[in-house]
Amino acid sequence: MLTEALRAAEFARLDTSGTVYLDYAGAALYPASLLARDAERLAHTVLGNPHSESEPSLASTSALDRARALTLQLLDASAADYEVIFTANATSAIRIVAEAFPFRRGSRLVLTADNHNSVNGLRVPARRRGATVEYVPLTTGLRASDPRRLLARPGKPSLFAFPAQSNFSGVRHPLDWIAPAQARGYRVLLDAAAYLPTCALSLRQAPADFVALSYYKLFGYPTGVGALVARTEALAELRRGYFGGGTVQFVSVQNRHERAKPNAERFEDGTPNFLAMPAICDGLEWMHRVGLDQIARHTVARTRDLLDGLRALGRHVTIYGPDDACERGGTVAFNVKRGTRVVNYEDVERAARTQSIAIRGGCFCNPGAAEHAFALPAARTRACLRGPYSVASFRRCLGDGPVGAVRASVGVPTSTADLVRLLDCLEGLATAPE
Repeated sequence: MLTEALRAAEFARLDTSGTVYLDYAGAALYPASLLARDAERLAHTVLGNPHSESEPSLASTSALDRARALTLQLLDASAADYEVIFTANATSAIRIVAEAFPFRRGSRLVLTADNHNSVNGLRVPARRRGATVEYVPLTTGLRASDPRRLLARPGKPSLFAFPAQSNFSGVRHPLDWIAPAQARGYRVLLDAAAYLPTCALSLRQAPADFVALSYYKLFGYPTGVGALVARTEALAELRRGYFGGGTVQFVSVQNRHERAKPNAERFEDGTPNFLAMPAICDGLEWMHRVGLDQIARHTVARTRDLLDGLRALGRHVTIYGPDDACERGGTVAFNVKRGTRVVNYEDVERAARTQSIAIRGGCFCNPGAAEHAFALPAARTRACLRGPYSVASFRRCLGDGPVGAVRASVGVPTSTADLVRLLDCLEGLATAPE
């Protein structure tokens, strides 16, 4: 179990500011040592644009190479099988696949209904190019049903995409879906952004073709860097519709001719965020030192505490998704009730904010999980989404039922005292007079 000493050493700003931070699904908090190390390095090291052969440029290239190697190590992936493409975030990683995957008439795109909108967006280029789009429905506890019945053998290049962990409910979907999908002729895109901060992923055991991640979800700093980790053979099938600086071996204007660089390099447009790469290395090494097993045990224990506390509030709280710690991560979605009325999630956020408690409200860019959780009828929802949109008008149109939830998520620094403060806040809100 992670100790109070680690919180005091790396996250003392939580206690000195009196902040309860429970939005780790939104962003991890950086450890103080990571920031201090980077500040020291930036003050005393000269790093240059890696597209050159000077000493500062070669130092940046070395940091990029080390960050790739450490990312593969985090994912237990072989450099002989996988490549790392640096992006702005997980969404940008998914966009590479969306824009370059060779969808055509006869292709299939199969998505779980529980997906971040960054994955839902795959359906736009897929449909534009004539592919069939199918959604795997959700069942009890917001778990996706077995996708294999929708994974009909395709005649053309096809893709199956799902999250290793739901950013809405914390549900962990089975990684053993990957092999059957590949056996049926699908490439598999795994959204690992919500999963990796608190659980180890082995691409030797779960060999997805494409994995999307964001480093700030892992260790909080730096922001603005993510990665697409791709099997080399799957990467070779992607077809880019653009080239930029850094992605080509040469370009001839007079001959209207260019040649792309091989493999990962042809997807990294322009100059990479080279100043961030040493900090990425430090962050990955920090996670290794703390220990992924330690992090996993700690978040499981705090998740159990959170779920126990929410259940103890009885009729005052509705939990969406699993109400126990089985096959789930440290993200919990719920709503607060006062009597028979659901308290609007905005009001819960506001009450928490006045007590310096950071949580999140809404549908968390995951409309499929939200629609299932709130049992929104399709026809009525469609009618309510016509014309100008606001959360308030949408809620009124649906009869003042829930259209969003509150999300609390735990991380490395989370203490039982943090959870007690949240639960006390929720109880006070639920039992306050109208």
